Amino acid sequence: MKMLINVPESVVPDALRGMAAAHPELSVDVERRIVVRRDAPVAGKVALVSGGGSGHEPLHGGFVGAGMLDAACPGEVFTSPVPDQMVRAAAAVDSGKGVLFIVKNYTGDVLNFNMAAELAEDEGIQVASVLVNDDVAVTDSLYTAGRRGTGATLFVEKIAGAAAEEGAPLERVEAIARRVNEASRSFGVALASCTTPAKGSPTFDLPAGELELGVGIHGEPGRERRAMMTSGEIADFAVDAVLADLQPTGPVLALVNGAGGTPLLELYGFTAEVHRVLRERDVPVARTLVGNYVTSLDMAGASVTLCQVDEELLRLWDAPVQTPGLRWGR
Repeated sequence: MKMLINVPESVVPDALRGMAAAHPELSVDVERRIVVRRDAPVAGKVALVSGGGSGHEPLHGGFVGAGMLDAACPGEVFTSPVPDQMVRAAAAVDSGKGVLFIVKNYTGDVLNFNMAAELAEDEGIQVASVLVNDDVAVTDSLYTAGRRGTGATLFVEKIAGAAAEEGAPLERVEAIARRVNEASRSFGVALASCTTPAKGSPTFDLPAGELELGVGIHGEPGRERRAMMTSGEIADFAVDAVLADLQPTGPVLALVNGAGGTPLLELYGFTAEVHRVLRERDVPVARTLVGNYVTSLDMAGASVTLCQVDEELLRLWDAPVQTPGLRWGR
């Protein structure tokens, strides 16, 4: 497999150097692997910190900035960052109002963020944590006990980030983040495997003419494999899987998220089918976001995330945001 890299061992630091060059509004510590908004700590503001394995860009470093995260901790590809990164990030952004850790439900992330929270509190930093576990495809997987954290991470970071930007206290920001997670569900589909730099070949075998329904963001198996389906058939399956679990009674935010290797031409066509299914199921769509936001390196495929919203959550979603990966209203 051809890749635009130097050597596999330097992929993450090379990417961080590039991020620093492209985004002077961020402070990027390449050696310690921390991405921080340059104006942090922001006086009187609760700070949001997240992180996870690299390979899911723009998640999480690309969501650092006004209205979203205050800091992110990138690990090695598909590998959790370590507690020292998280503690340094918390110390760099804490204004005295506390720090919220946003953690995707993967075993390494959960263990390391829990340890970091204890270490940060020993240093006098007030920490709260929210676990994102929105994937309805499977209950347990290769990387986690319980549901995986996927596309809803973007919703949690954006909406909780807006609340923090408005000056809400830690308890309120934490509660809003939990509400968003509880109101969100996701389902992903893979058309082709991803390739990690270290392996240099597909991470799992997906024969030509087949797709994986319910795939995880590291290529973990889903519910089943089937012969290739049309965009409309995939939308029917994915949206129905989400609605069966979420059962919304009001409008939803819809995220049609590319896995990294699917062009926007296909994603927009798939979005039209997702909207068709939601219309047929009498589910109103308040807002739609389409693009590559929670990726899996070069995997071909997409996921659908729905979040039921009320007036408050929708207002916070619409609030201004300015990050490398998401920006509007500023």
